[in-house]
Amino acid sequence: MARQQIPASIFDINPQARSAAFVALAILAALMILPAAQAQTFSVLHNFTGGVDGETPFAGITVAPSGVLYGTAAHGGTNSVGTVFKLSHSSGWLFSPLFEFSGGNAAIPLGGVVVGPNGALYGTTYGVGISYGTVFEMTPPLTFCRSVTCYWSENVLHTFAGPDGAGPQVENLVFDGSGNIYGTTMGGGIYNSGTTFELTPSGGGYTETILHSFGLGTDGRSPLAGIVFDAAGNIYGTTAQGGTGSPQDCVGSCGTVYQLMPSSNGWVENVLVEFDHTNGEHPYGNLIIDRSGNLYGTTISGGQNGGGIVYKLTPSGGGFTYSIIYSFTSCGSRGGLVEDTAGNFFGVCPNGGGGFGWIFELTNCSQQCSMVDLHDFSGSDGSMPYGAPVFDANGNLYGTTQYGGTGSCSNGCGVVWEIAGVGASLEN
Repeated sequence: MARQQIPASIFDINPQARSAAFVALAILAALMILPAAQAQTFSVLHNFTGGVDGETPFAGITVAPSGVLYGTAAHGGTNSVGTVFKLSHSSGWLFSPLFEFSGGNAAIPLGGVVVGPNGALYGTTYGVGISYGTVFEMTPPLTFCRSVTCYWSENVLHTFAGPDGAGPQVENLVFDGSGNIYGTTMGGGIYNSGTTFELTPSGGGYTETILHSFGLGTDGRSPLAGIVFDAAGNIYGTTAQGGTGSPQDCVGSCGTVYQLMPSSNGWVENVLVEFDHTNGEHPYGNLIIDRSGNLYGTTISGGQNGGGIVYKLTPSGGGFTYSIIYSFTSCGSRGGLVEDTAGNFFGVCPNGGGGFGWIFELTNCSQQCSMVDLHDFSGSDGSMPYGAPVFDANGNLYGTTQYGGTGSCSNGCGVVWEIAGVGASLEN
């Protein structure tokens, strides 16, 4: 099949005391501001070299409960088809390669990894050549490893064949409470336009079920991101194309937000949003869901300013009400958002920011958000961030860039970055 790349008042005291109080307050304010400014510091944790560490990390980072960071690089490694890595912190950050992919189906991990219920890592590969990709499990060595580099073992849980899906993209797999695994593929399925799938533990392995094949009529096509569940067990996701968007504005139509509801006859799809350029176009990134059941996402283009939008879907009367909460002039957000515990949203833009991309925060988002530019990449510290950022429990923000950094690749090999203390911690 064809591939796509796709106090008290100070005014109640005498003037001399008031003057002294103003000085004291000014000093106190300076002392209060300075640590906060120091806390919100951007730093590069790792510059990829294109060697055994990998290059071109498309997906974001996963933070394990222990605080260890895990991720993938789509290329590089001994076989040039990608790696899995970790970053652990003691006196500083230590980068360790965990696995180097070999080729064929088990190659090019565009998506990230998640920590499964058993502590293993799970993810997908896109595949190369005529292959269609895999779902894999990574497990650590059975015995304690004293080496700096301790490679993990790969177990391929499912190999896609085309009719059951093809080409998993920049997604993180999702587990339910029973240990079933859910994800999407960009292609394959009945109409060769992508699938949402489930892998169920069975007889020591996994059995795949296609929950939905995209591409029939005005249905969405080409899901590039993964899925989220609501409290009722419904699935939500996006498709980069499809729907009834105006063809003159969106080549191949503009994309959708979809819902899959379980029923006695299988999963039933509802298209919640059909993008039409005016309300955004081409949602590449993941949805996130808050405790009230609101869904949030981004599009790479369209909207009032043409540079993409941040949208919200609010549960209402058995359905959802769609609203745009921010319109970009230049962004092209591909990875989606992350929310901190104070309700602020964070994401990355591969466009703008002096030409190398930037990191943003959106605040006061009850109606229309206010935007804060947290960092503009310069090339030497990274370029073209794709995957959504992620928080640890202390409010530190982590992410990757596809290119840039100090590696010797033609456009730079990419970086892992951190902005310390920018988000509300779990203790707040």
